[in-house]
Amino acid sequence: MFIESFKVDSPNVKYTENEIHSVYNYETTELVHENRNGTYQWIVKPKTVKYEFKTDAHVPKLGVMLVGWGGNNGSTLTAGVIANREGISWATKDKVQQANYFGSLTQAASIRIGSFNGEEIYAPFKSLLPMVHPEDIVFGGWDISNLNLADAMGRAKVLDIDLQKQLRPYMEHMVPLPGIYDADFIAANQGSRANNVIKGTRKEQVQRVIKDIREFKEKNKVDKVVVLWTANTERYSNVVVGLNDTMENLMASLDRNESEISPSTLFGIACILENVPYINGSPQNTFVPGLIELAIQRNTLIGGDDFKSGQTKMKSVLVDFLVGAGIKPTSIVSYNHLGNNDGMNLSAPQTFRSKEISKSNVVDDMVASNGILYEPGEHPDHVVVIKYVPYVGDSKRAMDEYTSEIFMGGQSTIVMHNTCEDSLLASPIILDLVLLAELSTRIQFKAEHEPKFHSFHPVATILSYLSKAPLVPPGTPVVNALSKQRAMLENILRACVGLAPENNMILEYK
Repeated sequence: MFIESFKVDSPNVKYTENEIHSVYNYETTELVHENRNGTYQWIVKPKTVKYEFKTDAHVPKLGVMLVGWGGNNGSTLTAGVIANREGISWATKDKVQQANYFGSLTQAASIRIGSFNGEEIYAPFKSLLPMVHPEDIVFGGWDISNLNLADAMGRAKVLDIDLQKQLRPYMEHMVPLPGIYDADFIAANQGSRANNVIKGTRKEQVQRVIKDIREFKEKNKVDKVVVLWTANTERYSNVVVGLNDTMENLMASLDRNESEISPSTLFGIACILENVPYINGSPQNTFVPGLIELAIQRNTLIGGDDFKSGQTKMKSVLVDFLVGAGIKPTSIVSYNHLGNNDGMNLSAPQTFRSKEISKSNVVDDMVASNGILYEPGEHPDHVVVIKYVPYVGDSKRAMDEYTSEIFMGGQSTIVMHNTCEDSLLASPIILDLVLLAELSTRIQFKAEHEPKFHSFHPVATILSYLSKAPLVPPGTPVVNALSKQRAMLENILRACVGLAPENNMILEYK
């Protein structure tokens, strides 16, 4: 059975006009390696930590500023939200299609909340806590191309023509602000699009972005702004002692107009100085150590890296299944070809390398979890190939071959072919990222031994489910397995309303 909403009735939860307050007992374990009876043993000690959560129930008017607003993802997301808001339908060759949010965790997924008369009861994911409605978002942003959003939508060739015609009047007046362009960080083939750029030194560019954010917020009367990078993949920045390794060195390098500060890092500096959440949807190392330190020092949310939309999402499911089943993946070969502007930019070796890194690390934690299958330091052969094929446009092809060792020296090979419309997978993920980033800024919590409430760590691991290469605080383990990432996100939100984690034990029926 599916229900639209629910309210928790518990002595551990209190709803008021302004907030939701919950008390939550966190069941975990503590491991120690200690000498017992003359030998060292691993001892596991269950423990319970009491937490309190409080969530601001006031849903703000939200502005979302996209870096790369005129790209395939930015124009597709904007168009999709407008189509939903206006209730637009359009003719395809198969049927009359209604606008929807399929592919969005917050808008189209459900959670189990219990049983009733022997039947499982589910509710929308978004019913857990008060969230911004997508159709209340005010969109804006920057792009190095000056095309208005209607023309950008046409250039992207993602949406059906009938839908584009209906959306054009809503999008013709939407024109991106000038972006930051540095030919050294992206493919040379992007130069022809760069007719809308911020001039000046890097510090002047940062100041211009700050001014843009302030003016956007004032003009649209929004309470909060979230900024997300969905522009071109950049090459990796060199991390250099004295340049970007600390907050002080990064800001001094900005003053000196050092050339090794990437455009995505410049946007990050601007957002953090304005205390605006900033999310990196591309694979490059935007968050150099100095930028992470600046975000922590100013307690500003940052998240990334790289949207987890297709091939990598499947990989984080399949490898988790194989290793969890005691099967040993020994070779993973992933091939992609696509023809949109992302593929064109990735045809340059330096930008492809950024994508190769983010795609290749996705199995590391799953391999490390099973010392029966893998010796220390052992790892599957893992190769990633991306080719640019203009004809296929946004319809990306992904082909994967997984070879594994099975019982008594046998082999198992799984081959997958995935055809997906790249921007139609990525756009709902962008929506989820900005909605969850905003929501997480309204949640505070404390353990029983802590004197006062505090926010989540500025490096937002809560967004890991949506990222190929999750950004985590220094010293924090990286989790890539998709099921664990989703469970973490859902269970944290459940804790905010005093619900136990979904453990699927269903003991009442055993």
